[in-house]
Amino acid sequence: MNIAIIGTGYVGLVSGTCLAESGNQVCCIDIDQGKIDRLRNGIIPIYEPGLEELVRHNSKEGRLTFTTDLAEGIKDAPIIFIAVGTPQSMNGSADLGTLFHVAKLLAKTIETPKIVAIKSTVPVGTNAKVAEIFKGAKCRIDTASNPEFLKEGAAIADFSKPDRVVVGVRDSHVGEAFHNLYRPFLRTERPFLVMSPESAEMTKYVANAMLATKISFINEMANICESVKADINDVRKGIGHDERIGFQFLFPGAGYGGSCFPKDIRAVIHMARDYNLPSLLMGAVDEVNEQQKSVLFNKLKQHFGDSLANKTIAIWGLSFKPRTDDIREAPALSLIRDLLKINCTVRVHDPVALNNVREIFGDKLNYSTRPMETVEGAHALVICTEWKEFQNPDFSQLALKLSDKLIVDGRNLYNPDAVTLAGLTYDSIGRAKATPGRT
Repeated sequence: MNIAIIGTGYVGLVSGTCLAESGNQVCCIDIDQGKIDRLRNGIIPIYEPGLEELVRHNSKEGRLTFTTDLAEGIKDAPIIFIAVGTPQSMNGSADLGTLFHVAKLLAKTIETPKIVAIKSTVPVGTNAKVAEIFKGAKCRIDTASNPEFLKEGAAIADFSKPDRVVVGVRDSHVGEAFHNLYRPFLRTERPFLVMSPESAEMTKYVANAMLATKISFINEMANICESVKADINDVRKGIGHDERIGFQFLFPGAGYGGSCFPKDIRAVIHMARDYNLPSLLMGAVDEVNEQQKSVLFNKLKQHFGDSLANKTIAIWGLSFKPRTDDIREAPALSLIRDLLKINCTVRVHDPVALNNVREIFGDKLNYSTRPMETVEGAHALVICTEWKEFQNPDFSQLALKLSDKLIVDGRNLYNPDAVTLAGLTYDSIGRAKATPGRT
C-alpha cells in the first residue's frame, strides 16, 4: 500500500519507517528542505535505537522516500497520516496551528478520495474540526484518529509489536482500511480497537495522564518515606506484588520530562477548563512533578549549605530518560539552571544528549565524553538519568576523584552498602542518607 506521512519528527519518522519495513511504499513529507536532504542521505535528526539502520535499509530498497513536495508525496497514497507537532501554547493548551494549516493545504491539494488520519496528539474535537475543513475539498476525504503509543528508546518495538492499535473512525470502511494496514503488526492477537474519533483522541490523553499520575504518586510517597525513615524500595515491593497495583511506572526519581507527559497533562487541565470542569488530580500531578525537579538541588543544598555556591558539580545523564537524546523538560536541565544561578561549575556527561544540551547552555558548562572524566575536580556527582553505562561504576575511583565524596542519585541505581564501603556518602530518593560506617 502507498502511504504518505506529513511530518518527519519523532512520531512521523518512526511510523513511516516501520510501515515501510512491513512492505508499504511510504513517502515522508516535510517543509524543512535541509532535514529532507539529510534524511535522503541516511542522517537521522533524532537518536532512537535501531531507527537509523531501518531508515537506510528501506531507503535503499526504495520503500521509504522523502520530499518537500506535498502534492507529489500524497498523489498515490490512499491513506495520509498527519504527524506534525502540537506543542504546548502559552496558556497550556495544545497548539494546533500547524495541524490545521496542513489540513487546509490537503483540502486544496487532494484530487482523489483519500483517508486522512491524525497521528498527532490532539484535544478531543480536533478530528471533527479537520472533517469540517475537508468539506470544502474537491472530493471525499474521510478522517480518522490513530494515536501513537510509542516510548522513546523503544519506539521500533512498540510500533512493530504494539500492546494495542486504537483507531477512531465514523465509517466502518475506514476502520477496515486501517485493520488491513496494521494486520502485519497484530499477528500475536494484539487487539485492534475501533471507536469514535473523540474516544480515540481521549484515549491518548488518558493513557499519558495515568502513567504520569503513577510517577508523581511514587515520587510523593518517596519523599514521605525519606522523612519518616522508611525505604521506598521496600515499600514499592510491598505494594507492587498486589496485582491491582503492579510495578510499572512506580520508580521514584527526580520527576518526569520529555515531549509527552508534561504538555499532555497541561492540555488535559486546559481541556477540562474549557468545559468548566475541575481537574484537581491532574493539577496536583503537574505540581508534584514540578516540585520533584528541585529535589536534587535541594539535596546538594542540604549537604553543602551556603558553601554550595561556587562548588564544582558533576552530572551523569542529561536526557529525560535513557536510550534517547530528548532533553525536553528533563530534570537535569532544572538542576543545571539552579546550579548556574549560584555560580557553580557544572561538568556534564550523557551518552547521546551532549550536543542538544550544548545548544542550550553553550560554554556555560564543561562537557565530557566519558563518565569518569566528568568527575575530575568535582566535589559531588549527581545521577539524573538511569543509563546502563552508569549502573556499575568503580566506586573506589569515584571516591578518589570526588573531593567531597558525595553521590546524589536521582534514580536509585546503587546499593548504599557498596557506595559507602568505598568511603562515599550516598543520598538517593526515598531512602535514608548513607554515610561511611552507617547504612
